[in-house]
Amino acid sequence: MAEGLKVSFTKHAAAKFEAMRRYGFKVNEGQVTETVLHPDRLDERGDQYFATKTIDSRHALRVVYEKRKRYLLVITFYPVRRERYGL
Repeated sequence: MAEGLKVSFTKHAAAKFEAMRRYGFKVNEGQVTETVLHPDRLDERGDQYFATKTIDSRHALRVVYEKRKRYLLVITFYPVRRERYGL
């Protein structure tokens, strides 16, 4: 669905990298983009998509984004426990 589209970040999402680092989760733009483009699980609620991808043995990365005409806009992202999403 998302192949070939550019991935952009809201100001909130861009600031989230530092916040996650302070809590011990080192996540970079490449990981977020990979999660959006190639998720292990994809859920949809209204006009928002929730992409989830495994990042280690206990955690997955969950990315909330919206599809715009020419790009995908990342709203936020956060770590989750894998078992909660069946991964």
